[in-house]
Amino acid sequence: MPLVHSVLFALAASTVSTRAIPILQPTDALRLDHEGSFQLSIFSDLHFGEAEDTLWGPEQDVKSVKVMDSVLDSEKTTGLVVLNGDLITGENTFLQNSTKYLDPIVAPLVKRGISWASTYGNHDSDFNLSREGILEEESKYPLSRTKKMVAASDAGVSNYYLPVYGNDSAVPEFLLWFFDSRGGNYFQQESAAGKPVPQPNWVSQSVVDWFTETRSGLEKKYGRIVPSVAFVHIPVNAMAAFQASGVNANHEPGINDDNPLAQQGSASGQGEVSGTVFSYNGQDIPFMQALLDTKGLKAVFSGHDHGDDWCFRWDSKLKGMNLTGNGLNLCFGRHSGYGGYGSWTRGSRQVVLKKGQEDVETWVRLEDGSVSGRVTLNGTYGQDSYPAVRS
Repeated sequence: MPLVHSVLFALAASTVSTRAIPILQPTDALRLDHEGSFQLSIFSDLHFGEAEDTLWGPEQDVKSVKVMDSVLDSEKTTGLVVLNGDLITGENTFLQNSTKYLDPIVAPLVKRGISWASTYGNHDSDFNLSREGILEEESKYPLSRTKKMVAASDAGVSNYYLPVYGNDSAVPEFLLWFFDSRGGNYFQQESAAGKPVPQPNWVSQSVVDWFTETRSGLEKKYGRIVPSVAFVHIPVNAMAAFQASGVNANHEPGINDDNPLAQQGSASGQGEVSGTVFSYNGQDIPFMQALLDTKGLKAVFSGHDHGDDWCFRWDSKLKGMNLTGNGLNLCFGRHSGYGGYGSWTRGSRQVVLKKGQEDVETWVRLEDGSVSGRVTLNGTYGQDSYPAVRS
């Protein structure tokens, strides 16, 4: 391991060992706070491990840790951190230490006693890095909530759900769904030509089947619809179709610099709206349909496109698509890490769920402590006017 990263890992370990760490047991449930709220802090596209044999890469990782520290120092009521994909830049890592980048990533969480849950992104799979290896490393920490609930070989890894309970109820107040959009390259596999073997980059049918069956089972178990939100690294095609129709800086405030954005699946066609061409395909239609069919699903949060952090309310049939939205909110996070492309101010999307309320409050906490793009995802989102945001 290069010396510079040995120092980084040692720093993470020393930070953890000098703090009193609350140890969560597997039976400890996520719960609303005393006001009936639950806050999530989402860190997307941290991209640890880039150019690890140079000074540049380790410097970016140190900066990324500072982003996490700054955000969590400002957001003191976070009940769960979501690491929403591309934790590690797998194509830049060495086999012997690739999963060890998880340790400095979670060090800011461990020292605060905050639990976390991950989705894995396209950069979390490559010749020297496996999703299974990251999960194994996460599983060493009692604070990790990341799971693998779908065993199918084509499912990826990070497909699972977490319940969030009230203080006096055996029935969850919310469900948190996590999906693996896969992508990247398969671990330690080469083609006949000696090239890495690519992995499909959409949520597989086996996961959709698990999702619909599990959702129905939970409805029967609890005797009611439990409100929910979902997380998946690569955005669905509805976001690309909406972007092509026009993101309004006041109605959907946020950065809109990755245009056209990169979405799930490989392009099998193109659409055009007002002169903007976007690619679309049918590979994520089953997943999008399952999301639309999920009663009580309030919002879906994605990363992947570093230059986007807007939300939109999918309440119509978008041009170039054969699905009609039902009011589901689809949101980007904020590019959180100093690894990966882009020079936009780093930050973290915040999400607050409140018992008995349909609305979802969300904003981006920037690394300098300021707040960007605070909106309410409700029945009039997309019509309400908000201040435009800075990059």
